[in-house]
Amino acid sequence: MYATILIKKSGGWLDICLNRPTFRNALSTEMVKELLEVLETTKKESSIRGITLRGKDNVFCAGGDLKGFKTVFQNPNTDRSEIENASIEIGELLHVLNTMPQVVVTFVEGAAVAGGMGLMSCGDVVISTKKALFSLTETTLGIPPAQIAPFVMARIGLSACRRLMLTAARFDGEEALRLGLADFLVENESEFEGFLNDLKKNIFKAAPKANAKTKKLLFDSIHLSVQDFRTHGAQVFTDCMLDEEGLEGIASFIEKRKPRWST
Repeated sequence: MYATILIKKSGGWLDICLNRPTFRNALSTEMVKELLEVLETTKKESSIRGITLRGKDNVFCAGGDLKGFKTVFQNPNTDRSEIENASIEIGELLHVLNTMPQVVVTFVEGAAVAGGMGLMSCGDVVISTKKALFSLTETTLGIPPAQIAPFVMARIGLSACRRLMLTAARFDGEEALRLGLADFLVENESEFEGFLNDLKKNIFKAAPKANAKTKKLLFDSIHLSVQDFRTHGAQVFTDCMLDEEGLEGIASFIEKRKPRWST
């Protein structure tokens, strides 16, 4: 269906694989558009409980498509607004991925460089191999990590971002775990698959709408005042308590049975 990504739906789960291995799965304009299309469609699919994002052929993502930058962005015939719009679209992709109502698991093998670190940072759960390679290389190319900065900073904090972005330091999975960029480490893809199966069991215990509401509440808490969030939180809690999920969840606990969404 798509030129730059592979997708597979099975058992309430969507697997997205970046599929430009010749270019180390770099983010081309076409890939950004295809990812946005899939994610926007998946938002509306209540049967999909979670998403895995990974890269083809043992590489996650080497960042932006530098050949495209050269031939398109630095072409004298390209209007400045085209470059700005392309950058905005990457920012939109990161925002959509970051705020998906489903649980997003990112799996990093090989390189997660520049924009690749931005993508992985949008996962609710980030799993890396120990030998994965990370670096924020934008400044070595004379450009800033413009759109990815807030997403990476949300995961590892301002001080770590300043050091990594201004020095383009290279580090491995062990350091990614220490920084909080990765949540878990595995040896290889086979071990990841086993880990993911266990993770799915826990995710599928949670009600899908409750998970989506919880995720949104976390982001809302960043922007709202304490008083506004208290009111907003109470409203969301009440909505969920009176929703069919809340009714089913409380009833299943009292009746000592699994709720209908649990598998």
